[in-house]
Amino acid sequence: MILLKWAQTLYHSALLKKADHLYIYRMLEQFQQFLSHLPPLIGNTVLAACALITGLIIKGLLALFLRKSPQAPPEDYSVIRSILKRMGKPVNYFLPILVLNMVIPLMELKPKQQHVISSIVEVLLIIGFGYILIGIVKVFEDYIEHAYDLRKTDNLRERKIRTQLSFIRKIAISLIVILVVCAVLLSFDSLRKIGTGLLTGVGVGGIIIGFAAQRSLSNFLAGLQIAFTQPIRIDDVLIVEGEWGRVEEITLTYVVVGIWDQRKLILPINYFIEKPFQNWTRTGSAILGTVFLYLDYSAPVDEIRKEFERLLEDHPLWDKRVKVVHVTNTTERTMEIRLLISATSSGKAFDLRCELREKMIAFIQKNYPESLPKVRTDAEDTKRITNQAAAGHSS
Repeated sequence: MILLKWAQTLYHSALLKKADHLYIYRMLEQFQQFLSHLPPLIGNTVLAACALITGLIIKGLLALFLRKSPQAPPEDYSVIRSILKRMGKPVNYFLPILVLNMVIPLMELKPKQQHVISSIVEVLLIIGFGYILIGIVKVFEDYIEHAYDLRKTDNLRERKIRTQLSFIRKIAISLIVILVVCAVLLSFDSLRKIGTGLLTGVGVGGIIIGFAAQRSLSNFLAGLQIAFTQPIRIDDVLIVEGEWGRVEEITLTYVVVGIWDQRKLILPINYFIEKPFQNWTRTGSAILGTVFLYLDYSAPVDEIRKEFERLLEDHPLWDKRVKVVHVTNTTERTMEIRLLISATSSGKAFDLRCELREKMIAFIQKNYPESLPKVRTDAEDTKRITNQAAAGHSS
């Protein structure tokens, strides 16, 4: 009985599907008869408009289906959200042109008109497909950026991948654009002939352009070298041209370094191949920092060391690796005390140094004010200087 009911259900659903197909076929037949009674220009325009609207409707249905599928919270990464963001415009452009290309044979056109329109639509399809490929590259980039997040404390591996990704994305998009342009040119016989003629006649011009573009080519090759040898990476901390900053962008020809005071330092990419610079995060973001105190010889070094260790204990900016107090130099008036600390990043090290410097000076002012730098004079020297001054005044 169950099998019989199941067979009846399948039979009725097949009949309904067949009825639906017949209904759609009749509608299309009536629509074609309606167009045949219109002037060719109006009929073709109506058919083209229907094709474009159909493409937009298909795109809208796809977007609605994707939006209704389960997604991550807005603050988290979502593949579907990335697809909608990166592929929305390309598909919105490509699908209507694709449907229009399918209905061109149904239009009442002369052979020459049909050839011209087909060629234009073909070019638009090639451009739209290239736009979709660029969108796919950007979706892949979004996924890699999510998988290798730079907000981690120890983000050395992430910075390596992101730097290479930046170059690969730019090269992939450039390659797609070049291939699209080539495909568009090769789709026209006349342009193909012109291109062949140009290729045979621009030998000398190509050599001249090659010499003129030598600098740009050098920058491009330097960019490829940096992408894979990686003397610098995205988010690296550099000291370059006497400025402290972070690498914000690496292109095929230049590098943008964000200076701490929000200025931007733009350098040609071959600068980092030819000239020396400091990279504070080459193998990791952890760094040592120093605070120098210049005190009188009477300063109690042991008490200063105890206060220094007390301030560091459980301090959120200290990474618990290094804490050292040394007398590193002496002059005729003061001694130099170096406080050496460690932190997980240069920014934290800077903040920790400033805080330690401030609190250590306050500690010495409050407890050992006599240890602050002072100028000593000998009593006999003072008496002699006074007598000399008095004698000079009397004369």
